[in-house]
Amino acid sequence: MSIGCGLRALAIALWLVVTSMNSVVPTYAYDSFNSVDATRLFPARAGALAVGAVESDPPAAPVLEGGRLIGYAFSTRAVSNSVGYGGRPIDIVAGVDLNGRISGAVLAAHEEPIFVIGVSPRTLAEFVTGLAGLDVRQPISAVRTEQSGAPDHVSGATVSSTVIKAAVIRAGRAVASSRGLLPAGAKLSAGIDTRSMVAKTWQALEREGAIAHLHLTSADVGRREVDSDSGGGFLDLYVALLTPPTIGQNLLGRATYERLLGNLPDGAHALMVAADGAYSFKGTAWRQSGRFDRIQLEQGGKTIVFEASDHDNLEQLAIADQPALREIGIFVVRPGAHFDPAAPWRLSLMVEPMLAPERQQSIMFNLEYSLPQAYLLKADVRSTRTPPVASGTAAPQENELWVEIWRGRTFAIAVTAIILLALLVVLFSHDILVRDVRRYRIARLSFLGFTVVFLGVYAGAQLSVVHIVTFAHAVLGGFNWDQFLLDPLSFILWSFVALCLLFWGRGVFCGWLCPFGALQELLNEGARYLNIKQIEVPWSLHERLWPIKYVIFLLILGISFKSISNAFVVAEIEPFKTVIALQFLRGVPYVAYALLLLAAGLFIERFFCRYLCPLGAALAIPARLRLFEWLKRRPQCGRECRICAARCTVQAINPIGTIVPNECIYCLQCQANYYDAKTCYPLIQRAQRRTAQSPKAITNAKKPGSAA
Repeated sequence: MSIGCGLRALAIALWLVVTSMNSVVPTYAYDSFNSVDATRLFPARAGALAVGAVESDPPAAPVLEGGRLIGYAFSTRAVSNSVGYGGRPIDIVAGVDLNGRISGAVLAAHEEPIFVIGVSPRTLAEFVTGLAGLDVRQPISAVRTEQSGAPDHVSGATVSSTVIKAAVIRAGRAVASSRGLLPAGAKLSAGIDTRSMVAKTWQALEREGAIAHLHLTSADVGRREVDSDSGGGFLDLYVALLTPPTIGQNLLGRATYERLLGNLPDGAHALMVAADGAYSFKGTAWRQSGRFDRIQLEQGGKTIVFEASDHDNLEQLAIADQPALREIGIFVVRPGAHFDPAAPWRLSLMVEPMLAPERQQSIMFNLEYSLPQAYLLKADVRSTRTPPVASGTAAPQENELWVEIWRGRTFAIAVTAIILLALLVVLFSHDILVRDVRRYRIARLSFLGFTVVFLGVYAGAQLSVVHIVTFAHAVLGGFNWDQFLLDPLSFILWSFVALCLLFWGRGVFCGWLCPFGALQELLNEGARYLNIKQIEVPWSLHERLWPIKYVIFLLILGISFKSISNAFVVAEIEPFKTVIALQFLRGVPYVAYALLLLAAGLFIERFFCRYLCPLGAALAIPARLRLFEWLKRRPQCGRECRICAARCTVQAINPIGTIVPNECIYCLQCQANYYDAKTCYPLIQRAQRRTAQSPKAITNAKKPGSAA
């Protein structure tokens, strides 16, 4: 019966994969608009609409009604290289009117996991349509859509819908600012060509001045004058502005460059600082202080100091003819620094006095930088438009999106932190907890119930194999912390799980923090209470079913390198989205599949966890690397007694009494048995021997007739 349930569940999952493969939306960015687009983006207009050619800086097309300008049509992908929560490109075409408000929006393309399969197209369309009326001058955190009758976010996809809204507001703000719809001061990348891309070599970029170079010799450290022809090799320092595509994309590669721009706050810029030689421009003090003390940016009397949060380390650049580089870093200049990339600036390098004993003070060397004219927009291009009259204030300088999201989820973050702290107490002191079986059972079932209710139902904090796939692609394609910080609870849980993998293995998450796993165990507990007969899978078959989940994980990971959208479809073998994220508000096949898995779990405890879970498989792979072996066993385990093996939640104890770390979920049931004098066979034997050897027993044995 159990095997039949498993095969039926797997068959339904494969059927969902096959029927859903054609629903994946390709990724692209609009480069032209027509009258149909204009009608969708300006639905309140009754007259005939005409669309002009797309103009750059940033790219947008003027929309005319009766020959009169009424606004602009734009693509978030073309304007800001927008990416979604999954780190994949996302494109919304929208219109902005002359008052700085979004007139209409349509989702053009995406690869968001929750939207590829999960949220219905109608729900998603209603949300995107409801973005009409947003004021691009307001901070993203202050913008609400309820006044238009549309939801402020999509249920079950809060983070992804927030990312979509932010992409529309920021791209709309950039277009409105560049076209004079907003007061001065809200302009992004003013005066810089952020559209053109020409393939160039390192030598070409350095020759034209796009890459500035400072050569220091050992002699230069002892004298302030810098001789670029010196033969020493103290330091070769390079710096470049990454914002223009011709510079940034050539140096970083397209994927890394697009990811960088997609995560930059409005008005921010990025610099590349790289070096080779005996001296480190980063030093080591910044790791403790959080501030770089050896380099700083200077412009017009202002000094900009880089914080650790402004820095992203790179192992290597993508450009082919790069010189030998020992250190590479990307540094973000935040909007509040009022940095003008079109004006000259310098990077100052401080050489510490210990490297020049004859001097008592640090030596400062300056690397001057001026963006070449080829990357600047011509003045007449920006001054030919007559700015329409605009009311209101300039667009605000606001925090990054992930900061706003974290502030909005303070309560959930605090409660999650308390949960994790309580779990750490359990893990480090489990010997005390499990000595009382009743206390242990109450604590465990209460914790599982809280996991289901709070982490699952309330917070929707269900980790998934989709997160692992996204992380793998981020590492390969240009890692950015901001992408993962968008979902605070997932970030906190993954950080905790990563730590626990080193100490205890996969079991901490699977056994305590997985809402779906906790739900399965609680339902099985209820089934046992109702005397529903449990099925014990023969060990020989049980261990041969384990590879299924590993094959599923490798299949998902492999498909993702060909098509990440199709990988997300295959990942639907996880019922987490149906049960936790969408709370069964899905199509019948998905609900039926999830219910079938839960039903199988009534007869075989944690059926899905044992044989089908790709997330469990991914976490089990490094399980043998754990540092601690705190689960105690006795020599009699497996030889004289199999109680722990029979009562193990996921049958993770083999016939010889050894715990299989790849399958153990750290439920601590075996440890409760270990200390239970009424359950543990060796303890029962020990008690019997003590009773037999007690003085009273010996005295009674010597009394005449005592044997009778």
